[in-house]
Amino acid sequence: MKNPSLAGTAMALAAAALWGTTGTAQTFASSQTSPYWIGALRLLIASLFFLGVVLLGRSDKSSGLSQLRSAWRWVLLAGLCMAAYNLSFFAGVRATGVASGTAVAIGSGPIWAGLLQSLISRRPPRPFWWLGTALAIVGVGLMLLGSSAGARFDALGLGLCLTAGLSYASYTILSKHLVGITTPEMATCSVFTVAALIALPVAALASDSFSATPVTWAMVGYLGLAATGMSYLLFSHALRHISVATGVTLTLAEPVTAFVLAIIVVGERPGPLAFGGLALVLAGLLVVVGLENRRR
Repeated sequence: MKNPSLAGTAMALAAAALWGTTGTAQTFASSQTSPYWIGALRLLIASLFFLGVVLLGRSDKSSGLSQLRSAWRWVLLAGLCMAAYNLSFFAGVRATGVASGTAVAIGSGPIWAGLLQSLISRRPPRPFWWLGTALAIVGVGLMLLGSSAGARFDALGLGLCLTAGLSYASYTILSKHLVGITTPEMATCSVFTVAALIALPVAALASDSFSATPVTWAMVGYLGLAATGMSYLLFSHALRHISVATGVTLTLAEPVTAFVLAIIVVGERPGPLAFGGLALVLAGLLVVVGLENRRR
């Protein structure tokens, strides 16, 4: 591969684009459907997707399993982080409102990743990474606040959203370690299986029994297969070629996809503030992508 960092960047951006379809897809769900069940079931469907990929793949399965056995603590921690991200994100957004909750959860992820990378590797991201990330985070906040009302302060909700950002950054660091040990397919399959086994009982305790219309089931299926399964498989492959900090920052492209779909599919009409935020996000991502390719 002539330019692995460019390929990794493209895969991370493709994953973010798929994640950006999540909000639009959930507009088709019944209003009575618990978001906890949606989050847990999409983890379950994604884990089954990864299992199919592993079984149908040509890689040495016995070798991959033996490598994972020595890293079972990493798998358990990554699964805990992914389950915590799903549950805390949905609960935090419900408490604080979609705009402010999503801005805090998504925006804090790159900051957590930069801090964790600095602590673990003792090699903090470069100043231009912080500049690009800051531009993108401010842009995400402007996009969400300019597109939606209903933001409200809730200390517990804010804490949950920050927890979601920390959990996602931690998952990314652990996932990068795992894809260095075994294949991305084997790593994602094991991690998401653990996450689903954790999230399903929590959803059962935190909400009523799951009941949904055929349309809602179709939406959950899409979330599990495409917006979770395919996207995280792409992201795991991307982490083989780019740094953790860059990978998490590139996921800020997710609101860009959601923004475009909200206009085209949902019919929203965001104001000038949101479009200014979009420009900042794109500028910040260009800075981070340029830095990553020069670094490599």
